[in-house]
Amino acid sequence: MTWWYWLFMGLVLAGAEMISPGGFYLLFFGIAALIVGALAGLGIVQPAWLEWLLFSILAVVSLLLFRGPLLRMTKSTPTHAVDSMVGESAVLLDDLPSGHTGKAELRGTTWTTRNDGTSPLAKGQRAIVTKVDGLTLWVRSE
Repeated sequence: MTWWYWLFMGLVLAGAEMISPGGFYLLFFGIAALIVGALAGLGIVQPAWLEWLLFSILAVVSLLLFRGPLLRMTKSTPTHAVDSMVGESAVLLDDLPSGHTGKAELRGTTWTTRNDGTSPLAKGQRAIVTKVDGLTLWVRSE
């Protein structure tokens, strides 16, 4: 395989990584192809079987070594709570005995709500959000 095939394949794979929703798989194969193309172009790697062996080893080893750290570096973790509803007041749409779930309205949206307090809450009553667990608001009486 000529050296410029490797360079072309490396660029195609790196470009495909940019449009794929994968997670840094094609990038390492593209980098490995670029390295093999450069080595073949310089005359360091000549036989085709050695090019394919080097490509395979570089791609798999770099994938195993660098994919995890790269994913951790690009993972977005907010340093502060972006939007917290804790402390806000929700209006109950159902009667809500202690420890049970129902519906409440907050910010114009209906939420699943769980009574976190010891006393039952009545329909139409305002309740304070004490915790947000996924899409469930934990509330207790004001």
